[in-house]
Amino acid sequence: MDKTKNEGVKSRRDFIKKSAFACASFPFISRVGAINPLNNELSSNTTMNTIKNKSIIGGYGDWAAGLVKEVPELSFRNDKYKSIDSWKSEALQKVEVLVAAPKLKVTSKVRIDKKYVYDGLQVEELSWQISSGTQRTQAILLKPEGAKEKLPAILGLHDHGGNKYFGKRKITKVSDDGHPLMAEHQKQYYEDFAWANEIAKRGYVVMVHDVFTFGSRRVLLDEIDGILWGGANAEGLSDKDSEAAENIETYNNWATAHEHVLSKSLFCAGTTWPGVTFAEDQIALNILAERTDVNENNLGCAGLSGGGLRTNYLAGLDHRIKCAVSVGFMSTWQDFLLHKAFTHTWMLYAPLLSKYIEFPELIGLRAPLPTLVLNNNQDSLYTLPEMKKADVILSSVYEKMGASEKYKANFYDGPHKFDNQMQLDAFNWFDKWLKG
Repeated sequence: MDKTKNEGVKSRRDFIKKSAFACASFPFISRVGAINPLNNELSSNTTMNTIKNKSIIGGYGDWAAGLVKEVPELSFRNDKYKSIDSWKSEALQKVEVLVAAPKLKVTSKVRIDKKYVYDGLQVEELSWQISSGTQRTQAILLKPEGAKEKLPAILGLHDHGGNKYFGKRKITKVSDDGHPLMAEHQKQYYEDFAWANEIAKRGYVVMVHDVFTFGSRRVLLDEIDGILWGGANAEGLSDKDSEAAENIETYNNWATAHEHVLSKSLFCAGTTWPGVTFAEDQIALNILAERTDVNENNLGCAGLSGGGLRTNYLAGLDHRIKCAVSVGFMSTWQDFLLHKAFTHTWMLYAPLLSKYIEFPELIGLRAPLPTLVLNNNQDSLYTLPEMKKADVILSSVYEKMGASEKYKANFYDGPHKFDNQMQLDAFNWFDKWLKG
């Protein structure tokens, strides 16, 4: 691959690795002179509007922030909502319209490509074809070796991490000679653990699938045409020798630059990136729930970062998920609007959603079903005050329902991660609500 084509393209993964936590401070700035329309000179008598605080959208920040209501139109925190059922019916209907998930179908039988035992776990390598794209979805399924009875099941949702070449391999381990980049990834974000394996050992069927644009579902360079300039131009790039580390880096840089192209194209198709991701995650949930070794009444899902985002959408909109753990992806629309939109993937955004519910209320749509949110105090992808505000919002939703015991948020010191202690807390939460 022509590596020089992508020099200067910064991946989200690099941002996470290199950026230090900085709780945003916004110095006041002085008033500036206005331009005199007659002589194009600065006039000391006329001034432009003063901005209160700097933001990632400059002088438009204060105005744009004023468009977001403290309590959005369809928030359960609104006094007009007394009945949970009437609120859910109205809010879910609107959110589903805005997310605009396409109707996808499985167009082949679910195939078991390999079956073996590794580290006390029965492993199945699965695949299926769906009606979008050319690539078969690949998945890893894990369960305790020798398990005979039906078990509770968890859909493990892999992260984004600025690394689209990999998907399911980020949170699983099925051999002693996995890709070295995945060993590095698990060390950085998961304290050397493949968390899907670890919770499977506790008595769960766990499935992890590649989702839209990741791993086996990634956009292939050899199928790209028509982009004539910019970082998303794939001219000179190919999918040959794709497992080589330098080619993976080139691919991930290209995929980062391609996100805006793909997202805008999806808007033109009448759907959204979170809508397509939700549709694929829901198909995976269907496949998991239909297995004869799974107790379909005890389903959960969890994930870090992009997996936490996927948890917010999937658990919020599909209430077959009886227990959910969202890790490292919780804040407010104002945080994204003013401070942190540039750190996040286009997977986040469904236009106009903020008019109707606050971001944490996405997963709040599942209330009063059990929900755990895990945050890191020094997570550079969010500001701590807005993470705390999101906790207050979700707490108030569950409190209004009289179900405070079914919501919990933990805050840990450290950067963006899902470390061993956080994993243990998540696993205990699942044990409490899916096994208790």
